[in-house]
Amino acid sequence: MFDRLQAVEDRYEKLNELLSDPAIINDAKKLREYSKEQSGIQDTVTVYREYKTVQEQYQDAKQMLEEKLDADMREMVKEEMNELEEQLEELEGKLKILLIPKDPNDDKNVIMEVRGAAGGDEAALFAGTLYRMYSRYAETQGWKIEVIESNPTGLGGYKEIIFMINGNGAFSKLKFENGAHRVQRVPETESGGRIHTSTATVAVLPEAEEVEVDIHEKDIRVDTFASSGPGGQSVNTTMSAVRLTHMPTGIVVSCQDEKSQIKNKEKAMKVLRARVYDKFQQEAQAEYDQNRKAAVGTGDRSERIRTYNFPQNRVTDHRIGLTIQKLDQIIEGKLDEVIDALIMEDQSKRMQNEEAL
Repeated sequence: MFDRLQAVEDRYEKLNELLSDPAIINDAKKLREYSKEQSGIQDTVTVYREYKTVQEQYQDAKQMLEEKLDADMREMVKEEMNELEEQLEELEGKLKILLIPKDPNDDKNVIMEVRGAAGGDEAALFAGTLYRMYSRYAETQGWKIEVIESNPTGLGGYKEIIFMINGNGAFSKLKFENGAHRVQRVPETESGGRIHTSTATVAVLPEAEEVEVDIHEKDIRVDTFASSGPGGQSVNTTMSAVRLTHMPTGIVVSCQDEKSQIKNKEKAMKVLRARVYDKFQQEAQAEYDQNRKAAVGTGDRSERIRTYNFPQNRVTDHRIGLTIQKLDQIIEGKLDEVIDALIMEDQSKRMQNEEAL
C-alpha cells in the first residue's frame, strides 16, 4: 500500500512541475487534464503526508524511550505514543479508502428522471414528493437545479419529471438513488383513509460531455410539435417542443418546457447524450456493474431499493437493511444519514474487493 502511496505523491510532484511549464500553461487541453488529475489525488497526498509526519513523531518518541528517563517522563512519552498510534490507525483507514479506484463519474453533474409507476394518481403524487425531496437536498449542498422536462398532473404530481443537478460531486452522492421507490400512505385522493402502496422509479445519469460520447447529427431525427399541458391541452401554438430520436440506439427524448425551440433542443441533447453514455457504459462495464451489485445493488430501475412508510414515519433502504424513523425529515431533503450509509457500505465492499485482488 505504501509503495502505491509514494507513487501517487511522486506523480503529484511531477504534476506540479508540469503545471508550471509554460508549454502546458499555453495548452488549454493539457492544462485542464493535468489540473483535473492533480485535484483528483490531492486529498490522498495530503493525508499521506500527514501520516508520514505522525510516523516520524512516533519514531522520535520511541527513540526517547531508549534513553535514560525518569518515571514521569517515561509515562508521558508512552501516553504520547498511544495517541500517535491511534492517529496512525485512523489515517491508515482513510488512506485505504482514498486508494480505492474512484468512479470516473463521481465529480459530474447528474440528470435525474423521476416517474410515477404503479399506483395511478398516487404514484404521480409520490413522484412529486421525491422531486421535492431531491430539490431540497440539492439546495442544502449548494447545488443548482434545472428542470429539463416535466409532465405534471392536475393534482400536483408528475407522471414524469427530468431535471439536472449541477454541483461538485453530485453524482457521487446521488448515484445510489437509482431504482424503484415504494410509498405506503393514505393517498390525498382516498376518502376512506385506507393505506395504499404505490411506486415511482428514479434514474440517475451522469452528465456526459461531447468528447465522451460521439453522437453524429446524421444519427438524430428531430421532430417539432406544439407544447401541451396536463390532460394534453395545447399551451403553445408555436412548434417549440422538440423530440430527438437517436437512430442507432432507439433512444427518444422530448423537451417542451422552454418557449424557445433552440433551448428545448439544447436541453434534450443533454438528456440524450447522458442516456446514450449510460447505455454504452452499462454494456461495456459488466465487471464494474457486478462489483456495484455486490455493494448496494445493480442500479437497475426495476429493483425496489427503498420504502417510505408514512403512518410509521419510517424509511427503509432494503439494500443495506437500514431503517430510520425520520421520514418527515428525509422527505424535507435531509438525506445525509441515508446517503452516507450507502457510501460507507459501497466503500467497505470495494475495499474488500481490493484486498482480495
